[in-house]
Amino acid sequence: MISEKIILGIDPGTAVMGFGLISVKKGKMEMISIHELILKKYPNHETKLKYIFEKTLALIDEYHPDEVALEAPFFGKNVQSMLKLGRAQGVAMAASLYRNIPITEYSPKKIKMAITGNGNASKEQVAGMLQNLLKLKEFPTKYLDASDGLAVAVCHHFNSGTITDTKSYSGWDSFLKQNPDRLK
Repeated sequence: MISEKIILGIDPGTAVMGFGLISVKKGKMEMISIHELILKKYPNHETKLKYIFEKTLALIDEYHPDEVALEAPFFGKNVQSMLKLGRAQGVAMAASLYRNIPITEYSPKKIKMAITGNGNASKEQVAGMLQNLLKLKEFPTKYLDASDGLAVAVCHHFNSGTITDTKSYSGWDSFLKQNPDRLK
């Protein structure tokens, strides 16, 4: 049995990528780190994707997570925004798979439901509940994208062993078997 598991949660975005890391020892969660990568300042989408890939690799190399959990892009009205979010998620997935770290995707509603019990909770409600769950005196960041990344990690812990309505991959072969339509 594993004595400690480290989970990296990522909320991929093209303006801000939020991430949080938790450690789980004997069923007890503890926050390791929470932060964000500000991407608004970069001139083009390709540069932003490069920094998402590099940051994800750097987090994996520094903290050695056992698993990575990602927020899946949601379906919105703006197709261009969805495409950019999908690329950001794909780059974070590729970095994780490059380091052979298993990944799992969660929908925004599933994350909110796992943290607050309400799939339509606000970002502020999610942050408040995380502060309570992790026994934080104050929330360590002002960016709600960072708390969303932490929420993905906590959601993954709560769903370990009972995962439904999610996609999980242990490597490129696993990804391609579960997504044959993405192979050209």
